[in-house]
Amino acid sequence: MNATYLRIDLQRQLRDVANIVFVIGLPVAMYIIFGSTFGSGGEQAGYANVKFYVMTSMAVYGASVATTAISGMAAVELMQGWGRQLGLTPMRPAGYVGTKVVVALTIAAGAVAAVFLTGTLTGARADEGWIWAATYALAWIGSALFALYGLAIAQTFRSESAVSVAAAGLVLLAFFGNLFVPLSGTILQIARFTPLYGYAGLARYPALRGQVATTTGGSETPDSLGWLVLNVVVWAVIFALIAMWAVRRGRRRQ
Repeated sequence: MNATYLRIDLQRQLRDVANIVFVIGLPVAMYIIFGSTFGSGGEQAGYANVKFYVMTSMAVYGASVATTAISGMAAVELMQGWGRQLGLTPMRPAGYVGTKVVVALTIAAGAVAAVFLTGTLTGARADEGWIWAATYALAWIGSALFALYGLAIAQTFRSESAVSVAAAGLVLLAFFGNLFVPLSGTILQIARFTPLYGYAGLARYPALRGQVATTTGGSETPDSLGWLVLNVVVWAVIFALIAMWAVRRGRRRQ
């Protein structure tokens, strides 16, 4: 990665106040709505209460929105000729992809922190302090997966609609990721192979230890830590390969 380009891109993203407010404010608002709906009674969810479970889900969604939006803006950059300019520099496709991921993670750290702060003030609780730290770290670092996702979509479509396509796809993945409404049965088994499921499951693991929450009170097969890690690694490799392939294709055309 190039440190100068990293600094310039991060400064440019931070100057976009409207986008920063959106990626931080949206998950906070959703936590307040879902937290008050599902977590008003202080019920337990593993080694935390239901509000903590909802807080984790919304932090994961917020971090995903942040990283997808930031990296997805690469499509707009390409339309403005920035990709051609970078093609004249020694920066390789892997360095470009890595820089975008780091910038997106920096913004996502603020989104996750905002949701956690709101959760702390509104009754989210965990049995032990380390659960808070581990959940924050997993929700934050895991969002790198969706920086790669946003970049893969942006580089593949190379149009202003790429951001909309990535955002719409993320909403669908969030439902299959068990973020908004707990799934069960066949649809849960299908969801286990989707990219957001593994990431969300890892973020919840310190509190749930692999248990799957349900709305019916029934029991579902627990998620193993190995399966959740494998899910994230496989999808990260897929998105990274697509992004680097699309960057190389674009430079050859230019």
